[in-house]
Amino acid sequence: MRKTLFVLRHEMITILTSRSFLLVSIGIPILSALIFMVVTRISRSSTASSVVSQIITAQQEMKKAEGYVDRAGIIQQLPEGYSSQQYIAYPDEASARHALEAGQIAAFYVVPQDYIDKGKLIYIRPDFNPLTAAGKSFMFERLLIINLLGGDMELADRVNTPFKLEMQSLAAAPQRDKENPLTFIIPYVVTMIYYIVILGAASLLLSSVTKEKENRIIEILMSSVTPQQLLAGKILGLGIVGLLQTVLWVGTGYAILRKSASMFNLPAVFQLPVEFLVWGIVFFLLGYAVYASLMAGLGALVPNMREASQATMVVAMPLIVPLFLMNILIEAPHGSVSTAFSIFPLTAPVVMMTRLSAGGVPWWQPPVAAVLLALTVVLVVRAVAGMFRAQTILSGQPFNVKLFLKALAGRG
Repeated sequence: MRKTLFVLRHEMITILTSRSFLLVSIGIPILSALIFMVVTRISRSSTASSVVSQIITAQQEMKKAEGYVDRAGIIQQLPEGYSSQQYIAYPDEASARHALEAGQIAAFYVVPQDYIDKGKLIYIRPDFNPLTAAGKSFMFERLLIINLLGGDMELADRVNTPFKLEMQSLAAAPQRDKENPLTFIIPYVVTMIYYIVILGAASLLLSSVTKEKENRIIEILMSSVTPQQLLAGKILGLGIVGLLQTVLWVGTGYAILRKSASMFNLPAVFQLPVEFLVWGIVFFLLGYAVYASLMAGLGALVPNMREASQATMVVAMPLIVPLFLMNILIEAPHGSVSTAFSIFPLTAPVVMMTRLSAGGVPWWQPPVAAVLLALTVVLVVRAVAGMFRAQTILSGQPFNVKLFLKALAGRG
């Protein structure tokens, strides 16, 4: 155990002191957060002054009286809550315009003679201020309704608000608007993040083993640790580093998404729950354990980095397949193809996170996928441990798919 911890510490120190790792793992989240802050600040500063001025003007004008010219003869009374100082009646449009130009009123309405037939109303004001217009027009609309209903204020309120709708959905989760670009962008970003962090962390193990074989450092290590201790230390050490990278990337993205929701009124259906982070860690750890073990077995067989790079495609192929099926996974996250690939252990780490970010995954599917993936981890680690023998590691030979699969099956 002590020697395993020594290998673990060595791998962590080597990677954590690498400038490229620090740039990718820490620099990208920081840069993303800075970009978000700058965009938010620009958005606020560009609109804040105009909005504040509109609000101040609106508050001032809301206190000012408005007039009306009732050519249809509908307004016979000002009901409770209205006063003649709030709405001033004028016999014709000319007198109303004169009062508007004199600053006696903020605006005035014209109720045409054919209002009952066409429902058309004219609102005249010296400028355009939607904040004031919206609030005041609501009051005049209620005034018209009350008079049309003979002064019955309770009936007018019921006509104005006929019901309070309480929605109850039988669907498993709220459905996202397919026309909204976030419906595609959020799962796409999550898929790419998990593809990069899982394959990237696993590739670090392959690079570590092959470089030590090329530099013949592996021979020195093998003189003091067993192959199994070397494998365990490398997987655990690089796994902790990969987990740190995943937490930084996913955590930053999650924080930006939550902040965007409050800043830009992002619909609740696009907000990822806290459980998403929990499953994110689970599927990263299990996915990393599978692919890191496979990469370690690959590194044990090949003689140099060039051979390893050419053979990486064989191991990474199951993670690449979901990228070709991206549109299907996002557009039909509950379809048979998406469900099957999210349960299949070699594609589950990426596809399940894609479906979780798309929303509405049945509660039992993530645990089932995690259990199957954990069983796969046990089988793969045992198979690779058999490949991690001193004779295999120290010799090395040109990569051969048939040889790799035979060795993985324990017949190498």
